[in-house]
Amino acid sequence: MRADLDIIQEWVKTKSKVLDLGCGNGELLCYLQQEKNITGYGVEFGHDNITACIEKGVNVIEKNIDEGLAGIEDNSFDTVIMTQALQVMHRPDQIVDEMLRIGKECIVTFPNFGHWRARGYLALRGKMPVSKFLPYTWYNTPNIHFCTFKDFENLCLERNIHILERTVVDNQHKHHWSIRLWPNMLGEVAIYRITR
Repeated sequence: MRADLDIIQEWVKTKSKVLDLGCGNGELLCYLQQEKNITGYGVEFGHDNITACIEKGVNVIEKNIDEGLAGIEDNSFDTVIMTQALQVMHRPDQIVDEMLRIGKECIVTFPNFGHWRARGYLALRGKMPVSKFLPYTWYNTPNIHFCTFKDFENLCLERNIHILERTVVDNQHKHHWSIRLWPNMLGEVAIYRITR
């Protein structure tokens, strides 16, 4: 399992009800079903990923998350998860609000565009950063909303969202003491657990 998913699974309670938005191939939900006996549903748009979910025995709903989550009842899930997809949403603020409407707690992960490599690349080359972690050029990137940890935490403050836990890791999803000292400059991936 991906290293960030291993961190996330620690925050999911046994026998809870989980919704995974942009669940990909269902890897996380499959693990949670087997190891934590959760009831899980995934939301996915890609046909190959939907097929992979079905093959793994993961319940999956075909839906474009950008079109909203209407039809899902308030507080119908214990945990709603969205990994590495917030930055590709047209209105990430509305998606976070919807996640908190349908889930008691939410787990969100996203890349930090305030990382020193991105800042240095832009400052020294005068071009949008391209790296192993962000391998797209400005015209073909799926990332349409670049944000930093501070941006996300300001959104939480504005919307009266409580941050229960935050983990900041490098591109290998590892912790370092230096990242804890200066997370917005040295952290590459944010993992937040939030609630109302």
